[in-house]
Amino acid sequence: MAAHNEQGKLAEELTKDWLTGKGYIFRDANYRHAHAEIDLIFEYQGLLVFVEVKFRSGTGFGYAEEFVDYTKRKLLVKAADHYIHQKDWHKDIRFDIVGVYKDQSNNYHFKHFEDAFY
Repeated sequence: MAAHNEQGKLAEELTKDWLTGKGYIFRDANYRHAHAEIDLIFEYQGLLVFVEVKFRSGTGFGYAEEFVDYTKRKLLVKAADHYIHQKDWHKDIRFDIVGVYKDQSNNYHFKHFEDAFY
């Protein structure tokens, strides 16, 4: 596995643990439908929350949230629609982005964008 893929998987695991610690209930990871993949799916305060995780080792090329473009959002919504119908979910949903940043001391920091798009 390429180094950037390994970092991405680590970022997803760290985000899963971080959100679980904030009271989110983990439901699924790496849910695939067609050409789309949802990194993490949680339940939180009656909502089904679809989370896109973006890892950055710095901000020189931009912030994580800037890399979720229109095409990516459209794919995420399509996969989420499939998940909702598959699980027969009838409550509200939300799409979040979590940026995971690694500083020069190898510490990880999170930037959470709730209700980032629809």
